Amino acid sequence: MSDDRMSGNRLLCQVFKSSRKDEMYLYVDKREGTQRVPAPLLERFGKPVPAMTLILSPEKRLGRASAVEVMQAIRDNGFYLQLPPAKEEYLLDLYRTPTQARY
Repeated sequence: MSDDRMSGNRLLCQVFKSSRKDEMYLYVDKREGTQRVPAPLLERFGKPVPAMTLILSPEKRLGRASAVEVMQAIRDNGFYLQLPPAKEEYLLDLYRTPTQARY
């Protein structure tokens, strides 16, 4: 896209959460929506559920990615996909290990 909103230092962003996978989010330019997101990705993502709208700028603090990285991915690819955090293997082992009650 060649207009100024894609080349400036701010981007109006729509964030969708996945209807199929917990903690998976899709960031897109609000004005484009999901039109540039590849169909196979949308199929695996499930029905996009609107989560929030925000204005991204280089100074914006995000939880799991830098705003600059997200903005660049949206400009280049039409979207940024945030995957769920990796589960610590030891936590799964602790969950699976039977506990013994001590009295």
